[in-house]
Amino acid sequence: MYVRNVLLYIIFYAKMLKTICINLIHSFFLWHMAVDKIIKDFQRGHFKPVYWLEGEEPFFIDQVMDYAEKNILNESEAAFNLSVFYGRDADWADVVNACRRYPMLSEKQVVLLKEAQGMKDIDEKLLGYMENPLKSTIFIVGYKDKKIDGRKKFGKVVKEVGELITTKKLYDNQLPDWVGQMVQARGFTIDSKAVFLLVENIGNDLGRIFNEVGKVTINLVGRKHITLDDIEEFVGISKEYNALELQTALTQRNLTKCLQIIQFFESNPKAIPIQMLLPSLYTFFSKAYLVFGAGTNNEFEISKQLGYNGPNPYVKDIIQCAKNYRQTGVEQAIMLLHEYNLKSIGINSNNSTSDASLLKEMIVKMIHLASQGATAFA
Repeated sequence: MYVRNVLLYIIFYAKMLKTICINLIHSFFLWHMAVDKIIKDFQRGHFKPVYWLEGEEPFFIDQVMDYAEKNILNESEAAFNLSVFYGRDADWADVVNACRRYPMLSEKQVVLLKEAQGMKDIDEKLLGYMENPLKSTIFIVGYKDKKIDGRKKFGKVVKEVGELITTKKLYDNQLPDWVGQMVQARGFTIDSKAVFLLVENIGNDLGRIFNEVGKVTINLVGRKHITLDDIEEFVGISKEYNALELQTALTQRNLTKCLQIIQFFESNPKAIPIQMLLPSLYTFFSKAYLVFGAGTNNEFEISKQLGYNGPNPYVKDIIQCAKNYRQTGVEQAIMLLHEYNLKSIGINSNNSTSDASLLKEMIVKMIHLASQGATAFA
């Protein structure tokens, strides 16, 4: 019964992934464009009296905050007209008084309330000012990991007098598009494999990805294109021994290569811990499972069904994995991942067994599944 329930979950996950990916991309671009528009408005000198930035993704909130703090006012104006508060430490009366003050030797003043989620009863305390904000004040609030209720009076007032942006964490399939756009905005281009290598190894940490790309671009003396070699040299991610190459080796039933990669992970524990590797492999095999219901083996169509808005150089591995393992083999591979995930945290396993030993044992069993699938296909 337990195995059956897990398999049903796999089927449900694959179907849901297929049906919601396009909607996720659409919603991402809507609010991502809204954040870009705010910064472009700042650059043009178009301001609203209130900007309320909330939600799950701190990177975009910080992006607007940082730009406002460093660029709206010049150095001499900022000396008298820039006020920065932090929600946990700020007294709400000080914040409101700062907002009501008129600018000195400048047309505008900027008041930033960072980490506003740390201020208690913020909607009650700021409502009076929000109902009648000063036009010469640009009041920007960063309200991370929370949202105000847009149906209540405070939320409605914020929408009427200013701009309310609710950010969301990007889904994994949205990260490559974001990286490509971010690199392009910096005036550079990047190999598609380099994009996926960054995303696979860093994960959903936009701030870190942004900083790592910045580190790479600084070192591209006279060049404007980022390659896999650049990622390996300046970010420190091996282009030969990584999770993506392990997926390829598994697909090709290349046990020797699989064991070499795991040996590298064992020698370099920080490269990718087992707690990150197993979910990565789970996602890979879940995508392979989706191929059985895709109705096509076309790489572009499958990439589209997986929710990628641009090219994915690893889709061919997903398709080949489905072919080599067959449906039963993919299901069993996912079950193995669940089993070894439990073992990695000491359940049904000897605690003295190393992560590398668990991975090697699991990989051998997976390769055997692929060999069985190949025999059945033949």
